[in-house]
Amino acid sequence: MRTVEAAADPDDAPRSVTLPADWDDTAAEALAQLTPGHGPASLPVEAARWIDDLCTGEVAGPIVRPIARTLSCLLLMRQAAPAESLWHGHHDRRPAFVVNLAAFVEADNGFMATDFVAALRLLARVLRAASRQKMHMRNGELPLPDPKGQQATPHLRAVPAPAAAEPRERPPMAGAILLTNLDACLAGLGLDYDSEAGRDAACSIVALATLVAHSGEGADAMPLPPVRSILPGVSQIARAVWQEAAVETDHPAARVETGFSTPGPIDALLGVESCGLAPVFSPLRADGRLATSTLARLACRGLTLEAAFAATLAGDTVLPLPGAASHQAMHRALSGFVDRVPARPDATRDTLATRVGLERGARRPLPARHGGFTQKASVGGHRLFLRTGEYADGSLGEISLTPTRESPMVRGLMDTLGQAVSIGLQYGAPLESYVEAFAYTHFGPAGTVEGDPVASYATSMLDYAFRALSDAYLGRRLPDAPHEDMMMDAPAPMLPLDLPESGNDDGDDTPPRRRRLRLVG
Repeated sequence: MRTVEAAADPDDAPRSVTLPADWDDTAAEALAQLTPGHGPASLPVEAARWIDDLCTGEVAGPIVRPIARTLSCLLLMRQAAPAESLWHGHHDRRPAFVVNLAAFVEADNGFMATDFVAALRLLARVLRAASRQKMHMRNGELPLPDPKGQQATPHLRAVPAPAAAEPRERPPMAGAILLTNLDACLAGLGLDYDSEAGRDAACSIVALATLVAHSGEGADAMPLPPVRSILPGVSQIARAVWQEAAVETDHPAARVETGFSTPGPIDALLGVESCGLAPVFSPLRADGRLATSTLARLACRGLTLEAAFAATLAGDTVLPLPGAASHQAMHRALSGFVDRVPARPDATRDTLATRVGLERGARRPLPARHGGFTQKASVGGHRLFLRTGEYADGSLGEISLTPTRESPMVRGLMDTLGQAVSIGLQYGAPLESYVEAFAYTHFGPAGTVEGDPVASYATSMLDYAFRALSDAYLGRRLPDAPHEDMMMDAPAPMLPLDLPESGNDDGDDTPPRRRRLRLVG
């Protein structure tokens, strides 16, 4: 065991977390998130807490106590862990266990199907026992009284069904077994995620898990086996489990469904690289080292780390990452062998490859020595200097607007605007768009333009500047805007009463007497 300082959130205060020495810091952060409070967190203490909670009760206690040590071993080997509903003791939610498929793969023996079946049988027994013990604590499952003394209305009277057509009551739902880390499991077996062999192996493993979970529920609950199995020994074990489970019974066991996990702290606690049936996102871990699945795939290809690094430097793609299309193909392949499948992945999402393929604008820097012109003009008596910078082909690449006698705020705004327009021009923005946006704008002083025949009147300095640029670089001279003093005066607001304009009501044109203050002694 080792003790590290970890926190579930970067903004939280770190806390002491005790966990096995070979577990990474991501597992420590997950344990800190799963442990309530702000004190120290210890994996043995937390494991004993949820196991003791399962051992309590007259129904679940005799079943869970003999296998409590095995549950601890599954957690220490990172093969299985309880979901958050069992970890926190939330009995109003369905219990579940998360099973790490990659933990049942050995380098020499391949997929350990016997250990996998034994672990799933144990977890199914625990789920059924916990369901019987904690069923009364769940919301929505309280027994309601039967209104025998009430008379039913004529249109709601029950119609007696034939005695021979009585269906067998469906067993209650006990919990779920959630599979995860499928891509890392395939990597340990030497199979690619985006391959027919990888999908066949995944179907065999998932079908075996569903078969074991449905054992004891009757022959009708048994899933169909896959067409072929490429994993040695899996088909024989699945056939033996089928023969034991496909037995008719009058008292079927509670249902245990299979599915795939969702991202959360339980997956991080188990050291999962890819959640559920999703492919591995990156060949690297969070600390920058190569992931376990990456090392396994390199070993299966007979490549050393040095050879893989040299091939990468040469431009070769040693381990291509599966995309959205392969994720969707795996989803289609597994949908018939599991009870609950996650949402269908979107094959048209914006992946990294599509974003890299988009053409991005490149900046065309202006030469250090370049041509251009400087124009001095005044708008309404306010002087302005307009400077331009040109490329060798004569196109515009830079402008500068400098008002001489304005406030520092106006000078700063004009200078910043000139820099922003210059950057846009150097990235390929068309000058026509700037002229259309800034011509005839009202900002600051307006009036007669002096010093430049391109305009005789401007609504603002920006109006004059961009109309001058349009004339010089686009060959289009824009007309002047109407003068502000030539515009029609706006009508006076309408009053609710037709009051006279002057304060004298009797028609006398004599001005009213001015009231004076009189000092009273």
